[in-house]
Amino acid sequence: MKTQIFTLDQIKSSIQIPELMTSIEEGFTLYSQRKVVVPPVGLLEFPEVHGDVHIKYGYIKNDEYYVIKIASNFYENPKIGLISNNGLMLINSQKTGELLGILLDEGYLTNIRTAIAGAIAAKYLAPKVVKKIGIVGTGIQAHLQLEMLKYVTECKDVIVYGRNENSLGKYKNDMETQGFQVITTQNIDKLIKECNLIVTTTPSDEPILFANQIKEGAHITAMGADTKGKQELDPKIIQKADIVVADSIEQCIDHGELSHAFNEKLISRDKIIELGNLIAHTNLQRQNDKQITIADLTGVAVQDIQIAQYVYNKLQKTK
Repeated sequence: MKTQIFTLDQIKSSIQIPELMTSIEEGFTLYSQRKVVVPPVGLLEFPEVHGDVHIKYGYIKNDEYYVIKIASNFYENPKIGLISNNGLMLINSQKTGELLGILLDEGYLTNIRTAIAGAIAAKYLAPKVVKKIGIVGTGIQAHLQLEMLKYVTECKDVIVYGRNENSLGKYKNDMETQGFQVITTQNIDKLIKECNLIVTTTPSDEPILFANQIKEGAHITAMGADTKGKQELDPKIIQKADIVVADSIEQCIDHGELSHAFNEKLISRDKIIELGNLIAHTNLQRQNDKQITIADLTGVAVQDIQIAQYVYNKLQKTK
């Protein structure tokens, strides 16, 4: 069978976010039910240029395909006029090993599935009444996480924290064209004080949010710490939280935000709920607006499997 190659424009035209959100939720549930084979993440690091490449791969048992995803982030690229991320996904037959499709998504699908995971976490963990959304960071995920939140909350009032005034101004302009009301700040205390749904999206290697700042009822989705050494939260926030969720317990205690709290013995493995189990069991979800909840998202290959299969199947139907 001839391998089909799909361009970014074709890929973008195939996506309906609500459908894809349902598919990725199902993937998380299957993962927590141990119906997905996901080997450890492959990682190449390029510290001299502040870059990393993630290789994620796996398959759902008794399904049609297996998927291999390569995604890169070179965080200094914008300084030379290039986007920071890139990548592609390979769709292969589980039965014959044939390479069926190449999705030349340039990192787009990784970005979308990451942002959708943030929206899924908020769907089950955010307070019933979201007063303001706080976004920490101004990059690609800072944009996309907020875009995806419109599918799970009606709140449009946003405070964004960043260190660069130009980046903050651009973020404000970008997101206000999408119907959000955005206040910019370089004071993290202002964001934490006024927002009860907070998403951290930076490649920071030291805490930005601290336990003594976190208010009753807050939800935090932390998605920046996807390799060893990265950290956005004071580990004592994890200890303080009423509900702690990981997209993958194995990954998060190895190199996610939770790894710092786990290594300091501030949380034990049995206190962590996996996202797929949270989705499947209502008793594990937020029960009231006083609870402090945390979701640590390191990115799991099942998200790539689900988004790649979704796009490939949709494109097959439009041929």
